[in-house]
Amino acid sequence: SWQNAVYTVDDLNATLHTPINKGKEAMVYLTYIIENYGNYPSTVAFIHSHKDRFWHAAGMPARSNMVALRALNIDYVQQTGFANLRCTLGPGCPAEVQPYRQDTPANRLYEKNMTTVWEHFFGTACPEVIAAPCCAQFAVSRKQIMARPVSDYVLYRQWLMETELDDDNSGRVFEYLWHILFGQDPVHCPEYGFCWANVYGGLSMADLHHLVYAG
Repeated sequence: SWQNAVYTVDDLNATLHTPINKGKEAMVYLTYIIENYGNYPSTVAFIHSHKDRFWHAAGMPARSNMVALRALNIDYVQQTGFANLRCTLGPGCPAEVQPYRQDTPANRLYEKNMTTVWEHFFGTACPEVIAAPCCAQFAVSRKQIMARPVSDYVLYRQWLMETELDDDNSGRVFEYLWHILFGQDPVHCPEYGFCWANVYGGLSMADLHHLVYAG
């Protein structure tokens, strides 16, 4: 069974809380990683606090995060180090972030700033395309998290706290970097059938509906 660590973003007196409310789920995820470095369970699932009916869990009965976690193929996460919990490719794939294109809409500040962020985080030139299924819900092995020193995660969170980008755009930067932080190629768009077969073990819809009512 899964243990949980539910962070509050707007109450500094809560048992688990973020230093500030910024960057959507990114501030929560990074705070958990920093505060628990070296003491993770073997598999960590990073998900939003909602249970059902949100489009982030597309493909699941009732669009349920609970079903996604019950169906998750832990062995696959351990083998690959990272698994996006969303098999539906769009939005995000095949080419969501194109930092060098000249016709980027003005409101896509996360894309306009990606080259600077990439160079700050990784010290290399930003790739021409970055892509992954949307929505920042994924599972990672303890080994994969610890492939980076805690100082890396501190750097990422410090940038998030200090950036002038707003909540949406700063969070969106990380939405399309998580897979890279955890060892995947810049374009990580597994074919839907491959994802379903591996991340969820190829379970049928009937099997998944059974998990809705499982204890």
